[in-house]
Amino acid sequence: MSSGHSGSIGGNPASIMNPSAETMPDIELMALIIDQSNQPQEAHAMAHELLLRFGSIRGILSAQTNDLLSIHGMCQRRARMISSLSEIGARYLQERMLPGSSIQSPGDSQQYLIARLRDRPQEVFCALFLDNQHRVLSFEELFQGTIDATTVYPREILRRALTRNAAAVILAHNHPSGVAEPSAADQNITRRVRDALELIDVRLLDHFVVGDGSCVSLAARGML
Repeated sequence: MSSGHSGSIGGNPASIMNPSAETMPDIELMALIIDQSNQPQEAHAMAHELLLRFGSIRGILSAQTNDLLSIHGMCQRRARMISSLSEIGARYLQERMLPGSSIQSPGDSQQYLIARLRDRPQEVFCALFLDNQHRVLSFEELFQGTIDATTVYPREILRRALTRNAAAVILAHNHPSGVAEPSAADQNITRRVRDALELIDVRLLDHFVVGDGSCVSLAARGML
């Protein structure tokens, strides 16, 4: 990702209309998004201020609406549009997780899990329920906790698996600290859920821990 911080705010507005989005610096992409009044100079200045304030496009998309509104020239409509972009991205990635989609490898779910969970301020524990062909039945957020802990109830995971007639389950949760390294508690709950699911002939395929842009597979670590 380019820094988007270099160059003059008053640069050539025509460059904002560069049709090749892949080659645009961050500042020009943001200017395109917020230019609702056909005033590219104003949009360019606002994009510059957003990047200075929040540090990156990710920081902007993760910002609270009230914080966005503190930017000079920002209005409710622009702030809502910016806030919606991360959700649009997550839903785009979610298409491979829709019911009926087939999970063939860990990579099929990791990108979506990172997009959905890495910026959550509290721990969120999720489950992906699959049929015997590893096709998606449902993806659900089951438990929410604090900044560093979540209470997980294996019996609730079993109940959901039975209700959905699942043959396999993939677990996932985030670490708001940004460090994706599985903790001893993560390994313990993984074993408890695995053992409980075995009683109803449901396989636990994996448990992913999502950090700041990274995702660790407990199965790949031999922790299942």
